[in-house]
Amino acid sequence: MPNLIKHVPIALIYSRLFIGAAIVVASAMHIEQYAVVAISLLTIGLLTDIFDGIIARKLNISSQKLRRLDSAVDQVFFIAVAVATYIQCPNFFRLNAVKLVVLFSMEGLTYVISFLKFRKEVATHTIGAKLWTLLLFATLVEIMVHCESTLLFNCCFWIGMITRLEIVAIILILNKWTNDVPTVYHSLKLKQGKAIKRHKLLNG
Repeated sequence: MPNLIKHVPIALIYSRLFIGAAIVVASAMHIEQYAVVAISLLTIGLLTDIFDGIIARKLNISSQKLRRLDSAVDQVFFIAVAVATYIQCPNFFRLNAVKLVVLFSMEGLTYVISFLKFRKEVATHTIGAKLWTLLLFATLVEIMVHCESTLLFNCCFWIGMITRLEIVAIILILNKWTNDVPTVYHSLKLKQGKAIKRHKLLNG
């Protein structure tokens, strides 16, 4: 049983791949009560994202490999949700095409810079990015229900841009690739060779 418990975090991470695929299938099939199904699955996906790290840290099995996998799966999951949402609400994407392209480009830029500098993907898991994920969740829910979003989407866009810029700054500041860097301030301390404190529930 103890060995099985240690596999819970990785099982939660991989579950998001299946959840994301299920949302896309449900959208493509235009099932009845799609919004209810999609929001339920999105909520489950978000909860797995929250608890995989918490459980891993509680079991003292959090590692760079696990954190990198978590980041990669998160990207796939939210891309799947975006695709499913586009199928249901194409007009929203057309009306907000410029902002969406800019935001997606900024997200991609963080990966490009990280690969160019460290030959590894981003896994900073900043506090700002975590807060933005919650805002993104709320925005996606509103779009799924109404196929439109103004105030929430604009907040999501600008906070998304700010948090992506923070991640870029962290990557440029760090001397070596490091996962779970809460803020720019913490990256400056790491650059100086100082130890940083990470919240047991949020980072590490």
